[in-house]
Amino acid sequence: MLTVNARSTAGPGEPFQATTIERRDVGPAEVLIDVKYAGICHSDIHTARGEWGETLFPLVPGHEIAGVVSEVGADVTRFSVGDRVGVGCFVDSCRECENCRAGEEQYCLEGETGTYNAIGKDGRPTDGGYSEKIVVDENYVMGIPEGIDLDVAAPLLCAGITLYSPLKHWGAGPGKKVAIVGLGGLGHMGVKIAKALGAEVTVLSQSLKKQEDGLRLGADHYYATGDEGTFESLAGSFDLIVSTISANVDFNAYLGLLKLDGALVQVGAPEKPLDIAAFSLIQGRKTLAGSKIGGIRQTQEMLDFCAEHGIGAEVEVIGGDQIDEAYERVVASDVRYRFVIDTARLVS
Repeated sequence: MLTVNARSTAGPGEPFQATTIERRDVGPAEVLIDVKYAGICHSDIHTARGEWGETLFPLVPGHEIAGVVSEVGADVTRFSVGDRVGVGCFVDSCRECENCRAGEEQYCLEGETGTYNAIGKDGRPTDGGYSEKIVVDENYVMGIPEGIDLDVAAPLLCAGITLYSPLKHWGAGPGKKVAIVGLGGLGHMGVKIAKALGAEVTVLSQSLKKQEDGLRLGADHYYATGDEGTFESLAGSFDLIVSTISANVDFNAYLGLLKLDGALVQVGAPEKPLDIAAFSLIQGRKTLAGSKIGGIRQTQEMLDFCAEHGIGAEVEVIGGDQIDEAYERVVASDVRYRFVIDTARLVS
């Protein structure tokens, strides 16, 4: 076992404290990763505050992990010491169900093993990236190309793939009009990726306060949903709408923005069930769908795509003693656009 520094919370609403955790010895098919940066995802906040069901405390969150391989097991073939690598939202799956065999491990029929707040194959709770090191099976590790700095690469392991996967699945590209709802940690990645895929990109945000940012990040158009005229003027405009917001809004109004055979894909997780009128779907043969991250193969594809197009997250780098403040600022939408923890400053 290896003792490493980490930041953990002891219970819902409890502050993060410097601590140490035990990492297992590296197995034959595993790699030891020196974590360099760990992004803060809103999922971390929901879990740490006990808002998404049972949480295994003490909790070390973090599933946007970028680092460097420092040790490899005897049977490892994909990675070598010194390789730049990433770890996303899960670190194992059953590997045998039809979804796993199809490379869609995020939809494992037995349930994927979360990078944190789960029970690993060793029978112990998994601890995430708010730590100095992590041991992961090589099959659940991605290579980070040299074209991306590690700090801006970390959020790609959740925020990046969460947007890349539906944009690819529903065909964003040249000749397609795509709207991204919300310009936050997820939405800003959607703008960058959709633009790089060749789509005509529109941001739909509650107000125009981030309009300059949206256009700078690659959006062709920017509209305020708080303006009643927006939904009338944009009716029937889009082939694809990806909603990143977690608030309950009038989804029927957004469905009205779709063209014939258009799709509205939800990646945010509103607290309450969606209220959808059947005729919002029937009129125009529209699709309402959901999407969750991506499999290992597609996440690697996304990282390669981002490196090729010079895409990274917009980040604010912090130390471990700033996590509680960062959580409050994320909830208040006071970050542009992702907090990333520098693990060299984890304890200081």
